[in-house]
Amino acid sequence: MRVLLMLTVCVFPSAAFSHENHEGSVSLVIPAAVEQARVDVKTDGRYRYIESNGIPDHKTGSFPNRGNPNRIAEQSHKYRVALNPARDSKQDIRGVTGVAINGIPFEPGTAEFWNGDRDWNYEALSGKVNLGLDDSNAHVQPNGTYHYHGIPWGLVRSISEAGDLVHVGYASDGFGIYVSRSGAYKSSYQVRQGSRSDGPRGSYDGTFTADYEYVAGSGDLDECNGAFVDSEYRYFATKEFPQLPRCAFGVVDSSFQRKGPPQGGGMRGQGKRPPHPPFGAPPRHGPF
Repeated sequence: MRVLLMLTVCVFPSAAFSHENHEGSVSLVIPAAVEQARVDVKTDGRYRYIESNGIPDHKTGSFPNRGNPNRIAEQSHKYRVALNPARDSKQDIRGVTGVAINGIPFEPGTAEFWNGDRDWNYEALSGKVNLGLDDSNAHVQPNGTYHYHGIPWGLVRSISEAGDLVHVGYASDGFGIYVSRSGAYKSSYQVRQGSRSDGPRGSYDGTFTADYEYVAGSGDLDECNGAFVDSEYRYFATKEFPQLPRCAFGVVDSSFQRKGPPQGGGMRGQGKRPPHPPFGAPPRHGPF
């Protein structure tokens, strides 16, 4: 017989709640302006199930805005992660690569491409394109999905946990995602030297994902932005590329697989502002 342990959280103005993680209880203080955020967490001995309505439990930027014409709307997010993940071979992942403890998805990549060429994917945090991100490095898909492209500062600020490392979520393989308040853990990715031989041409400057390369030993983190801390493998959200894990060393759960081909678009010519095409709806899952 399978026993389910359920933690149900309903957030109302000026409320606070505790969220379980393997380091103990974390207190989240919800700003008075935030309403109707809901996240349910349950475990069954093998998996942790995280379901939410996609409403962030912290203040956000103003949406729509000049770079992002969409409004935040309730969703039906359903994700499952392994309770005891094990390291395996590395695999690249696209789309949603993890989920925050407040039920908001992590999606570091974008659906904006130069000239429609998927080899030249724009970077959301490059500063070269305006995607209307707020100070939590988040914005909104056309269907109303609020999602993080980098460190979720609004969530970090709401966590009263002491110490440098803050547990903010789970990667799609079940390993935890952390933020170092001091920035102690540095990425090992660097902007390539020289110039692009094709596509948009010009010097590598971080505008595109392909502008970066992994340089082992140049930072503290591995190819997937992870490291062993106190004998425990952890991923990190960092200010520098790749911002969030974009590959995984564990088994990626099927609940993170996008259904259908990703939707996207690009811009014609260099130096023009790309449109904000549909990112594609988040995965819709049946019962686990």
